[in-house]
Amino acid sequence: MKKIIIPGLIAGAVVFIISYGSIYLGIKLFPSLFLGYNNPLFNSENDRDILFYLHAFIISFALSWFWERFKGLFKGAPVIRGLEFGGVYTVVSLLPIMWLTFSAMDVTLSMVFSWMLYGFVQAVIAGVTFAKINP
Repeated sequence: MKKIIIPGLIAGAVVFIISYGSIYLGIKLFPSLFLGYNNPLFNSENDRDILFYLHAFIISFALSWFWERFKGLFKGAPVIRGLEFGGVYTVVSLLPIMWLTFSAMDVTLSMVFSWMLYGFVQAVIAGVTFAKINP
């Protein structure tokens, strides 16, 4: 259990810092992409905002379990292992859920692609972190 919880916490902290920094940077660099979020669909009325901010830890714990179970399949340097790990996560998880999201919700294709890229980067960061602390 330690091999899942501790790496999950560490990766959660790293993913949290990098993710929210990248969101801030993204808003500054691509403001038109983020205008679509001025939509009642994305208004949580502040009662569930904490859930959004905790997602880096939720995804990191899930990915930590996945890493512990399948880490032997990823070979090479930590960055290569992280990239492969992120790619597997993207194809197995993000692609199907983004397909469903785009088909069922009134969101733009650019939003869906940005979410997929965001998730891929998060998984790569987590994978590199796991490769370094739980090889």
